[in-house]
Amino acid sequence: MRPPPSNRLAAGRGGGPAADPHPDGAASVGLGSAAVESQRAAVRRMFDRISPRYDLLNRLLSLGLDRGWRREAVRRMSAPPGGRVLDVACGTADLALEAARAVRGGAVVGIDFSAPMLVRARRKAERARRGAPVCFALGAAEHLPVASGSFDAAGIAFGIRNVPDRPRALREMARAVRPGGRVVVLELAAPRSGVLRRVVAFYLGRLVPLLGGSLSSGGAYRYLVRSMDSFPRPEDFLREMEEAGLVEAAVLPLPPSPAWIAVGVVPR
Repeated sequence: MRPPPSNRLAAGRGGGPAADPHPDGAASVGLGSAAVESQRAAVRRMFDRISPRYDLLNRLLSLGLDRGWRREAVRRMSAPPGGRVLDVACGTADLALEAARAVRGGAVVGIDFSAPMLVRARRKAERARRGAPVCFALGAAEHLPVASGSFDAAGIAFGIRNVPDRPRALREMARAVRPGGRVVVLELAAPRSGVLRRVVAFYLGRLVPLLGGSLSSGGAYRYLVRSMDSFPRPEDFLREMEEAGLVEAAVLPLPPSPAWIAVGVVPR
């Protein structure tokens, strides 16, 4: 029998477990160097601010394609019916809810370090009323509040580039998944050359901050664009997954978009 998630999770939707999404109702996790903590706090404040318009702005950022990308990411998890899936940096639960539809009879846990995001995630999960029960916990990707080997798969969508200590987050995701299970990363990275780079640069560098600024914090979305531009190439990111202990690491491009999915397997 697999060990359950740690007791930091409390009752939530449909009688399943969920954490109180308020900072004073859950222990802070993710202690590290002062620089890492400062960066994490700044990024968390940014996501707290943009949470009311996060879903709409994601549609803008991806031209509405992100839903299909998430479906493909869940498919690549290969979680069995009745399985358990972990969504790291879950935001407003788009990936978690997609996974819930795929593992009916199982369970999905979403973890995020932004309390306002988790408030919206819980509301969306309560409205969904389909698929496996989804619960949520407040926590950082580098210090996941779950038991080792307690999930069949773990995923993170558009979140790993915002994590200050990326190698540690990958190791934590691998720790949370049973041997033979998969860790799946869905990300956007700016093309390095060619016509597509110019098109993406114009759209993300000019149009998205302009549109985003009319709805939320334009500075926040300029940050997101910069984080895409500085993110490692897929082949370099694969090495990070391998260094985290994952095997059979591979990248699935999602052309013609700048999105891609990386998959790694926890060794047996």
